[in-house]
Amino acid sequence: MLRAGLDRYIVVRSASIDRQAKLQEVQKAMEEANMLEVPLLERNLIALATIASIATMVGLLGTVIGMIRSFSALGHTGSVDAVKLAVGISEALINTAGGLFVAIFSIVLYNVFVTMIDNFNYMMDEATLEVVEVLSLKEATK
Repeated sequence: MLRAGLDRYIVVRSASIDRQAKLQEVQKAMEEANMLEVPLLERNLIALATIASIATMVGLLGTVIGMIRSFSALGHTGSVDAVKLAVGISEALINTAGGLFVAIFSIVLYNVFVTMIDNFNYMMDEATLEVVEVLSLKEATK
């Protein structure tokens, strides 16, 4: 991104435009480069957010299926078969735990990556301002 701004400066420094227009061109080039890079950084975040959302629903679906099996076993025999009942409840709890584990892990990763991208954008904004200030001082001394 900074290279795009410096490359633009090399092109416009000998142009017959005023100092402010040169600096605006440099800043515009860096902002355009940033707008091209940020979507590349964020491209897989949608998948991670989707996994986090769906994981809880899949765990809940497994819970419901396990409970249906438990009550089905209870309904077919007419009496309480502790083994079949326990197997269904166990299946329900395993699915719930698995779904929650995947969802929690995905949400944590999503937040870590969003924070990293935000920090990168902040650093690039700061670097852009510094480059423009340095070039502004350089242009002022000409």
